[in-house]
Formats: sequence, structure tokens, C-alpha cells
Amino acid sequence: MLLTAAGLTAALLGLALLLDPFDTGRTPLAFESGVRPQGPRTAAASRGRDPAFQAAIFGNSHVQQLSPAELTRATGIPFVSLIAPATGPRETLTLIDWFLRHHPGAARAVIVGVDAMWCTADPAFPNDKPFPYWLFARGWGEYLAGLVSLNVVEELPRRVALLLSRKAERARPDGYWDYEPNYVGLGYASNPEIRARLQARSDGGGGGNATGPFPAASRLEALLSAAPDTALVLLRPPLYATALPLPGSADAAANEACTRAFAALAERRPKTVLIDWRRDRPELRDPNQFFDHSHYRSPIARLIEADIAAALARLR
Repeated sequence: MLLTAAGLTAALLGLALLLDPFDTGRTPLAFESGVRPQGPRTAAASRGRDPAFQAAIFGNSHVQQLSPAELTRATGIPFVSLIAPATGPRETLTLIDWFLRHHPGAARAVIVGVDAMWCTADPAFPNDKPFPYWLFARGWGEYLAGLVSLNVVEELPRRVALLLSRKAERARPDGYWDYEPNYVGLGYASNPEIRARLQARSDGGGGGNATGPFPAASRLEALLSAAPDTALVLLRPPLYATALPLPGSADAAANEACTRAFAALAERRPKTVLIDWRRDRPELRDPNQFFDHSHYRSPIARLIEADIAAALARLR
């Protein structure tokens, strides 16, 4: 039984390594790049190594609405979205590392959404949501161990179907995932109870860390030191007016401390800029431009994209 189990495991591992179910490029075989439609956590392995892109958007759903196509049009730089909802610094740093490793000397810009999760003083960056770190591992051991899993077993027949059919649907290469239809379908644009929640006061956007340290800023700076010619845009994504920290509050002190930490990073590192949308401005008082306190609609995304394009133009 032990020998049979070992043989089956070895066979599974060999098959998974050859078929490369998430298109990591680690297989010795030559396949057309791309994966079937799936979540961004696993699709990022394929998108993040695509040589067609020279810049990327990183973060969670708070920067999900930023369009790589719009940024490409505005800057002339081919953008890909490597966002993953419900992720924090640890996951984002992993994805940035993957992108930079597969674009040595070719990564022209990195956009990072710096929300409250980036303000933590905990260097472990805790997050209870699962993430496939093994998929982006630097070492073969961790990657091979990750291949021996039920998720991979379930993915293998789908991978075979994709490879054998020219008509099989593939995931969008640039990674854009417009969440507006989902929110509208759930009633966030019209349901009175949901709309009333938007007008209710919401605190906690500052991150709760008013004294430091800010290990996410240090880790990001260290990671980007390997790509000194890559422009870095640090974006503090917007909140609806009722979630902006009240002046003089502990939340405001934490928000300002975090912003200062990343502003200092922007001052130290060449070709780096901080764009702070976490400030009171007219657009953030329009309830028609938000679904909830931290998820904004496309018109605001277009304004942010314009700010990013202008910042990148200044950094050239």
C-alpha cells in the first residue's frame, strides 16, 4: 500500500510538473501561454510572467477597479492587473517579487495600493484568507510540495481540455476584473438599506498604528531595491466621506503616521511617488460613486488613473 501510494504520488507530481496547470513556466514542455478563466490568485502566475506587459497594478479590491487598458492608453506602457481581493502586504509582496523576477530590466512601473492593511506594525502581516504562496515560490521544493494537492488534481483535467482545444476560453490576459456588475446585481446601487449603511459613520481606516514601525514600507523598499529603474507609484486608495478619519481622532493619527511612512519611502527612493486619495475631496462625498465605504465606481477609478499617468510622466 505504501509503495502504491508513493507511486501514485510520484506519477501525479510528474504529470502536474509537465502540464504546469497554472502556467508558471516551470515545465520543460512548450505550451501556449495562458490559463482558463479562474480567480486572480492562481491566474497571476501566468499573467505575472507575460512578457507583453511592462507594468503592473498590485493590491486588493481597493485598487481592483483601476483598468490596465486605461493606464496603457494614458501612458503608452503595457499594464497588467495583478490584484487579488482580500490580500495584504505579504501576498502583494509575493506577487511583486514574481513580476520583477520575470521582467528583469523590463519592469517600467509598479502601482501598489497602500490601504490600512499596509499600516500594520506586525511584520508577519497576518491574514486569515488562503493564498497559494507555493505557486510563486523561489525554490523548487516548495513548488513541488504545492503540486501535490487536491486543487491541482482537480485542475489537471481542465488544463488538458484547455491545451487540446483551440476554442477553449482563456482568462483575460491583462487581469482586469470589473466588480461593478457584481455590486449592482447585489443591490448596492439601489437597495435603500445598503445605501443607508454608506451614510453611517465607519471608523478604522487608519490602520490603528500611530507610532510605528511600518514593516510593509521597509519590505517594499527592500524588494524594489533590485529594480532601481522601475517607477513606483504608492496609492492610498479612497474612502467614502463617512469612513475618512475624523480630525483629531486616534484613527486620523494612525492614518497620518502611515501616510508619512510611505511618503518618506517616496522621498528616499528615486522614481517613486505617493498619491494620496485618502483625503477629503468632493468626489468622496458623492454616494453615487461608491458601493460601500471602500469600493468606488468607475468614474473615480478614471480620476485615479489620470493621477497615476501624470505621476509616471513626471517620473520619466
